[in-house]
Amino acid sequence: MRRYVVFIFTVLLSPYTASAHADKTAATSASVQKYTIPQRGTLYRATHGGNVSYLFGTIHVGQTAFYPLEPQVTRALSDAKKLVIEVDIRDTEAMRLAILRHGIYPDGQTVNRHLSADGSAQLRQALQRAGIPFESIARMKPWMITNLLLIQEMARHGFPTEQGIEKYFISIAQEQNKPIQELETADYQLSLFDSMTDAEQEEYLKENLAELANGEAMKKALALIAAWQNADARGLENSLLEMQKGATASDRFLQQVLLDQRNPNMANKVEALLKTDKMSFVAVGALHLLGDKGVPSLLQKRGYEVKRIY
Repeated sequence: MRRYVVFIFTVLLSPYTASAHADKTAATSASVQKYTIPQRGTLYRATHGGNVSYLFGTIHVGQTAFYPLEPQVTRALSDAKKLVIEVDIRDTEAMRLAILRHGIYPDGQTVNRHLSADGSAQLRQALQRAGIPFESIARMKPWMITNLLLIQEMARHGFPTEQGIEKYFISIAQEQNKPIQELETADYQLSLFDSMTDAEQEEYLKENLAELANGEAMKKALALIAAWQNADARGLENSLLEMQKGATASDRFLQQVLLDQRNPNMANKVEALLKTDKMSFVAVGALHLLGDKGVPSLLQKRGYEVKRIY
């Protein structure tokens, strides 16, 4: 389950790009729909003097039923002078180069060279079930194959990355002619996965393959999405606490690298925004906003006023 959380809540990673037409339609509809819209995700407001930065917790997959988001969120984005997201997913060339650098082996190397015989056998079985020819992924690193399979499985269950919250926000910002700024880069995010050793990458792969095969991980991932969809703060917090109890290489990677290592840097960037921008809207994976080491808590410890709106 925790490997799904990595993908859904913490890393804006997809090796594919798609048309944002569906998201733009959803964004436009936000101004005309009159029915009561439920709260989704989690929303904070950080202030410094007269400057304000809204912090919204996203998921990196979605579906049209998510949109429009509730008025507090769309109003905060409308009032903001800029949109700030983890990575500017419009820059497909930067993503392509990052994948080549961190997710693909050099010519002449294949993933089998970096996996045990058991790992290679499990991978081939999983690829056969997914209908993916081995030749098409032969030079991909294990972490890259893992995320490819996760992307496919989430899409199969109705949650494609093309409908992710970031694309929805980007479409609104573009309609309102707002500048869009990124907190990180695609190269940085993918380099974190590439920092795993061969043994850690194999463990990451095999854990995911097992959970993809038995279906339990997807059930728990859908429960987490439901918690986000219903602004269930307790459910999200409890999920984070459960993750912190894990002892596998994947669990340590999630907590120590994807959260603990990145959150202080994100807090630094938000702090800079609070010092220079009258009003900004920051959208990052929801787990980055939770717990004592989340971005809101880090800002509070630095003396900034932070209020959880919901």
